[in-house]
Amino acid sequence: MVSNQMISNEENFSICGHENKVFVPGPPFRLSCNRILFIQDGSGVIKIDDYAFDICGYQIFLMAKDQAFQVQKRSVITGYELNFDEFFWEKAPASASNCKSVLFDNAAVNQLLQLEQCDYDEIAPMFRTIWLEDRKTDYVNKPDALAAYLKIIMIKIANITAALKKGFDSYEYRQYRRFYDLLHKDFMVSHEVERYAETLNISPRKLTSLCKRYSGKGAKELINRQLMVEAKRSLQFSSSPVKDIAFRLRFASPEQFSHFFKKNAAQSPQHYRNTLGKIDM
Repeated sequence: MVSNQMISNEENFSICGHENKVFVPGPPFRLSCNRILFIQDGSGVIKIDDYAFDICGYQIFLMAKDQAFQVQKRSVITGYELNFDEFFWEKAPASASNCKSVLFDNAAVNQLLQLEQCDYDEIAPMFRTIWLEDRKTDYVNKPDALAAYLKIIMIKIANITAALKKGFDSYEYRQYRRFYDLLHKDFMVSHEVERYAETLNISPRKLTSLCKRYSGKGAKELINRQLMVEAKRSLQFSSSPVKDIAFRLRFASPEQFSHFFKKNAAQSPQHYRNTLGKIDM
C-alpha cells in the first residue's frame, strides 16, 4: 500500500500497524495529537518541524501536538504508529502523568530514541499488545484498558530515555537542560543569549560552550532555530499577516523579522508562505 501520510489523527486515540508500508513524499501537516512512531524496520526520511531524520529501524520517534510532520523521501516502514490526545491521556492513571510531561512537553529533546536490542525486545511486544487490544470488538472498559497499556509504554520509554541520559547527569548537563527548558518556554519573550545566561547565573560564553558540548550548536543558534521553527509553523499553518507574526515573536518591526527570516531561510517570509501554501489539519 502506498500513502503520502500516516494514519488520520482525528480520533482521540488510534494505533495502526505497518508491514513494509510505502509512504511517498507529501506536504507537511500539523499534528493534532501526540504521536509515537515505533519503527521496527525501514528506510527513508521523515521531517519533524525543520529537521530531517533517516529511518533505519529500532527507533522511536516522539512527536507532540502542533509539531509539523512530513514524509520527505520515499519511505518503507514496518512498525506501529500510535496517536493520542490530552482527553484520552486523562484516562491513564495519574501516576503516569510525569512520564507524559517529561517526554512530550519538550518533545524536541526526545525526538528520536535509537533502541538497544534489549530495549527493543522488551518494548516491541507492548506495541503489539495494545494494537491487538484496539482491534477487538468494543466493550465497556476498552478505553480504560488501552489507556493502561499506553501508560505502561510511556513508563518504559521514559525509563529508556533516563538510561540513555545517565552518562550526562552532571551539573553542567543539568544547566544545559535548564537552558533548553527556558528556551522552550521563553523564546518568544527574549532572543538574547545574555538573558538566559543571567537566569542561569553563568556567563554567555559558558552557556555557549555548554550548548556546543551537548548539542553541537551554540546558544544563539539554538535560539534562532526555535524562532525559525515557530515562524515557519505560523506562516504555513495560519493566515496571520507577516507583521502580526513578527510582533508575536517579539521582533521590533516586520522589517527586522523579514531580515532575520531571509538570513536563516534564504527567502522572505512571504515567499516561503507562497511556495509551500497553507495546510490546516
